[in-house]
Amino acid sequence: MTSGTPISTRHPGRGVPLVGVTTYVADAAWGDWRRRAGVVPSSYYELVAASGARPVLLPHCVEAAGGPGEGAAEVVAALDGLVLVGGGDLDPAAYGQSRHPASGGIDPARDASERALLEEALAADLPVLAICRGHQLLNVVLGGTLVQHLPDAVGHQAHRSVGGQFEDVDVVTVPATTTAAVMGEKATVLCSHHQAIDRLGAGLVVAARSLDQDVVEAIEMPERRFVVGVQWHPEEAGDRRLFDALVAAIDR
Repeated sequence: MTSGTPISTRHPGRGVPLVGVTTYVADAAWGDWRRRAGVVPSSYYELVAASGARPVLLPHCVEAAGGPGEGAAEVVAALDGLVLVGGGDLDPAAYGQSRHPASGGIDPARDASERALLEEALAADLPVLAICRGHQLLNVVLGGTLVQHLPDAVGHQAHRSVGGQFEDVDVVTVPATTTAAVMGEKATVLCSHHQAIDRLGAGLVVAARSLDQDVVEAIEMPERRFVVGVQWHPEEAGDRRLFDALVAAIDR
């Protein structure tokens, strides 16, 4: 799905572009109700909307007759862009490793659904913004691997000292990349991750690293209109810049 000549799926006659936003499936509560539900922090889709697009939430469906990836091509054909949000760890079997004791939140149905959506998006040259887990998925789909527990590799927990919290991390961008054009030469970003890219996937370039150069913090595909993965969480900082760049790429 990811090789060959991309086929554009732009919808030039559409007034407001449609940007798909992936979701979690989790136990949720609202009012008197307690249910299993498709959920996503509102910060993701509100930044999509603030950037001039209409967000479309994309749940993963365990009961789909053809599996969680069923209908991915039809979904992507209807969209103008895609945001892959953060979340639990990927199943390490996808990159040829057994599970580390610190890995958690693995959801095979979500992995399958998002992998199918991303493969179709890449084949169609759809603009993609991949955040944290999404950044890691982008690398794995293109044949890369991950460090399953970052403190084992770098000897510190500066990227996530406590689960559910975010850390300020200083990053340095790579000149002449889209990430550098959007974020500038240096930036302080919000991170909450215990995994990171190890071997880079095919067609990807490193676009930012942590200031100490230990961790790849952004990747991109220079041959595509806009495919950017960041290990940090711009939505938590209310930082619209990458979302603006995603939506701007739709019209290119």
